Amino acid sequence: MKKTNYSYVGIAFIILVFGIWAVPEIVARFSSADLEVIGKAPDFEFINQNRDTISNDNFKGKVYVVEFFFTTCPSICPIMNRRMVEIQDEFFGNPNFGIASFTITPDIDTPEVLKAYAERYGVSHPNWHFLTGEKSDILKLSNEGFNLYAASTMDEDGDFSHSGLFALIDKNGEIRSRYDGFGNPIIYYRALDEENAPNQIREIKEDIADLLKE
Repeated sequence: MKKTNYSYVGIAFIILVFGIWAVPEIVARFSSADLEVIGKAPDFEFINQNRDTISNDNFKGKVYVVEFFFTTCPSICPIMNRRMVEIQDEFFGNPNFGIASFTITPDIDTPEVLKAYAERYGVSHPNWHFLTGEKSDILKLSNEGFNLYAASTMDEDGDFSHSGLFALIDKNGEIRSRYDGFGNPIIYYRALDEENAPNQIREIKEDIADLLKE
């Protein structure tokens, strides 16, 4: 008669039981993007290029990108928005994706000006909102809410110093980011560095795609 090795049977039983128990945890882990949660995106409510009131509620359940810019910017904004158009085109037709572009010169950038600007850049995604409102509220949102620097006064070159970074927000309203080569969260995605920006635009596209699956 063949002797059964009960120690092996016991081990197999333990593996089976604990393997089944661990399945939900494993599934949960791999169904979420491996991106750092930086913190909750601040609340906002402004008017877009169509004079519609837009707030966080309009982005609930959506993955979206945030930037701060102004239409008469002579330096970095054209670069930022050309790259933002690349991101738009990647997710064109996806109702769960959006973009929030906040002007830091709302006294100039009326809804009509923003609409003409959007048309000039080929903005076509219905969830890309160009937002204007009280300047103090927008600067507070930028500098304190998202920690993306924006100056309140114009410099001698007719420019307003401001961040050339994009913030990525998930469906739950959390700011998310990937990690750098040392395992630290990058927090924001660069749109300007000629050497690294193309890679970061590719990376933010990849991260948007991952967040859309969550």
